[in-house]
This record gives sequence, structure tokens and C-alpha cells, in this order.
Amino acid sequence: MAFSATGSALMALKSEGRITTPDNKICNFLQPFRLIQLQPRNYSSLQCRSNSKNSFSSVVKAQAITVEQAAAQVTSKTEAPVVIVTGASRGIGKAISLALGKAGCKVLVNYARSSKEAEEVCKEIEACGGQALSFGGDVSKEADVEAMIKTAVDAWGTVDVLINNAGITRDGLLMRMTTKQWQEVIDLNLTGVYLCTQAAAKIMMKKKKGKIINIASVVGLVGNFGQANYSAAKAGVIGLTKTVAKEYASRNINVNAVAPGFIASDMTAKLGDDIEKKILGQVPLGRYGQPEEVAGVVEFLAINPAANYITGQVLTIDGGMVM
Repeated sequence: MAFSATGSALMALKSEGRITTPDNKICNFLQPFRLIQLQPRNYSSLQCRSNSKNSFSSVVKAQAITVEQAAAQVTSKTEAPVVIVTGASRGIGKAISLALGKAGCKVLVNYARSSKEAEEVCKEIEACGGQALSFGGDVSKEADVEAMIKTAVDAWGTVDVLINNAGITRDGLLMRMTTKQWQEVIDLNLTGVYLCTQAAAKIMMKKKKGKIINIASVVGLVGNFGQANYSAAKAGVIGLTKTVAKEYASRNINVNAVAPGFIASDMTAKLGDDIEKKILGQVPLGRYGQPEEVAGVVEFLAINPAANYITGQVLTIDGGMVM
């Protein structure tokens, strides 16, 4: 993700000896028409017709209200997708959870360690009239993934959308990278996506409908200094996205990836002016992306009908870094 790309950019800059980092929303009433011959009418008969008209109008209004209420009930049942967002307690994951929650989705907010932050995300969604619940679990572990899917199904009956966002970094030059650093990133950033996708797809296949969005990174497209493990994992996510999109297309399951570039975070907020200038020099738009901008694209892919014919694609959100 962009968060880590920033970190590695710092590493690259430092390794070249050029910088010094600081501390890091009608009813149609069909009635037969009758031709009526006009006759003189007295006032009393006019009054009678007026009353009849008023009575009919009242019936129409009552029926219209009933139809609107029924429509609202149907909408609430059919237009409240159940969404799982992994790594959703902060950053891009948090922004995605809030965007989908405020759009009317039921959101399971997954976290690994930040339980307090995850609960705050749930409260914010609920404050906007949405539904949310948090789940603590490591998506690199099959048992945790199965428990997470079961939690969503037990609470809301299904899973409509999966957002694979969870990820970590363990940056370092390849020559100095340990097997542990390599494996931890591959296990969570790639194997975690495989486990969550496989588990959620089982439910989506039964109803022949679903959306899966994987959060990759521009690093998975072009590589990055000091991130052999992260680049390999994100490149793997992109390859996995395209393959799964082909395998599940016949079941009406859309699978896409979003690849952010440099996105504003707690880390970028601590950078000095000189370092920030060097980083943004690589971005044609000359600024950091915002988590909400990534969330907007994910929301479109997840619940907008206009995205139903999009699958197997990688959408970069990078200010023009990768062209």
C-alpha cells in the first residue's frame, strides 16, 4: 500500500546519502375512463361530487403511502450489502469502512491488534445510522479467517463484498533481509488475501453474486527500493486478482484490485519539508493522495451498479506516478 511505499522511499533516499529523516434516494393507478354526458348540475350535486373527489384523493394518498413504505422495506432488505474489510481500524481500511458504512452497508471491521480504533470505526458507522461490528483476527491464519466469515454470516446471513486491505511492511535491502522479514510480509499480504478470497467466494458462489476488491500497490507494478518482500507480495496480489477474476466470472463474482501510490498517513505527517519535496517530486499531481480518495474508488467497485462490468482490473490511484 501507499503507506509503506512512503517508508521505503525514505529508505531509498537515505541510502543514497541525500537526506536525513526526522524522528518517523408513482404509483400508477390504472382506472377505466367513462364518457359522461354533461348535464346541468345543482350546487348540492356539485358538493356531493366534491366530497367524492376528496374521498378518492384520500384513498390515493393512503395507497401511495403504503407503496412507499413497502418500497422502503424492500430497499432496506435488498440494498444493504454485507461487507468485510480487513485491516480496517485505521488508514485506508478505516476510510473504506466508513465510506461503505455511510453508504448503507453492514460492515465487519477486521483488525489484528488495534481493538480500540476498530471499535471507534464501528461507532462512527453506527452514528450515521449504519450497522457494524468488529472482529479481531490474523487473516494469515486459516482458522481466524473462517471465524471471521462465520461471524459475518451469523450476524447478517451472508457476505456480499470482501475488501482485502490488511498488510504490513518489513522493509530492508534484499542483501540484509531475513527469512522472517520475507515470510511475515508474504504470509499476511499475499497468503491472507488468498485465504479470505477463498473463504468468502464459497458464499458468493452459492448465490452467484459478489464483489472482491484487493488493495495492492503501485509497488507491485514497478517495484521499490528496499521492499523486495512487499513488492513481491503486491505483485502476487495483482496476479491473484486477475486469475480469480477469470475463475469466478461465470459465477457473477467481480474481482478487481486498487493500487494506491503515496497516500497521506501518520507517517507522512511527520516528514520534514525537504523529504516531502523529494517524495512529491515523483508525483505529477504534486501531492499525497487521501485515504478517502482510495475509499471512493473502492466504494464504486463494491456497490455501484456501473461497476458490474468491470473485473480483473488494476486501478491505480497514484497522482500519475505510473503511466
